[in-house]
Amino acid sequence: MTQTTTGRRGLLKGAAVAAGAMSAPMIAMAQTTTLRFQSTWPAKDIFHEYANDFAKKVNDMASGRLKIEVLPSGAVVPAFQLLDAVNKGTLDGGHGVVAYHYGKNNALALWGSGPAFGMDPNMVLSWHYYGGGKALLDEIYKSLNIDVVSYLYGPMPTQPLGWFKKPIANVAQIKGLKFRTVGLAVDVFKELGAAVNPLPGGEIVPALDRGLLDAAEFNNASSDRVLGFPDVVKNCMLQSFHQSGEQFEILFNKSKFDGLPAELKSIIDYAVQASSADMSWKAIDRNSKDYIELKTKDKVNFFKTPDSILRAQLDAWDKVTTAKSAENAMFKKIMDSQRVFAQRAGSWQNDYMVDFKMAWNRYFRPAAPAKKA
Repeated sequence: MTQTTTGRRGLLKGAAVAAGAMSAPMIAMAQTTTLRFQSTWPAKDIFHEYANDFAKKVNDMASGRLKIEVLPSGAVVPAFQLLDAVNKGTLDGGHGVVAYHYGKNNALALWGSGPAFGMDPNMVLSWHYYGGGKALLDEIYKSLNIDVVSYLYGPMPTQPLGWFKKPIANVAQIKGLKFRTVGLAVDVFKELGAAVNPLPGGEIVPALDRGLLDAAEFNNASSDRVLGFPDVVKNCMLQSFHQSGEQFEILFNKSKFDGLPAELKSIIDYAVQASSADMSWKAIDRNSKDYIELKTKDKVNFFKTPDSILRAQLDAWDKVTTAKSAENAMFKKIMDSQRVFAQRAGSWQNDYMVDFKMAWNRYFRPAAPAKKA
């Protein structure tokens, strides 16, 4: 009995050793697939950091089987040529925003530009993934013979109206301004009377410094600060509808993506979702810190955009989108889809969500002095 047991144990031990000998070389020989990405952001921008954050999540979870390397804007192609480069395979993937493809089909700018029927950026993402937006984006890319895999993620905070050499109090002061913006915001500001130049992020501050621009917008406190806005302009107007629901886009060359095993595709999918949450949390932390630094260290003057200008933006938006809906059937199709989703989701959110400003004011806003009798 003892001899039999020992013999069986020996056989099991031998089988385990043999199995280990067979599996170890297979693990050692597992090859790493490396994908070369480029962002549309300067290396020092927090947006490029977001791109690297996504890549790190994928790389960590893939355990050496997949590695994404991220280059900054301009390393291979200019920022606005990213989509073509990924489509052609010049790059394996990239990190940017859908509005940068506006020149190919103006309907693409509806992912970010404009008031989105009152949806905040997270609601726009909800529409994209659960309200039919993704299928519409895929349809546009297919019509343009663009063969990419697109993931949207990362709800951006409301972007400022912009940086102005002199603060503005009414719509009349926008007329004639040499202004930088992108996407459908180009058309909105043209409707308001501005002379618009859609420069990439890295070119904005030099243009302001040389007087080629009178005013400009980019995105957020952290990006604006690191790009050098406060070095050349000291007035920033907060709140705007021109880019109030934007998000990021992660692109993959389709043939490269399709060649990946199913488990690596799943890792990418879940890394996108994790990065979307992580980005929104990091934005709150970093933007709030840089907002304080802009006010205290950089001596920037912040002003709330007057409601009259916000209403004028909405009027201009309606004119622009009505005209483009008549010219472009896909544009109208996307607008109709957003409207249906926004009416339902917005009704729920506006009815359910409490006014957080009421609580914040209670604890942090100094009480107004009592009026004397």
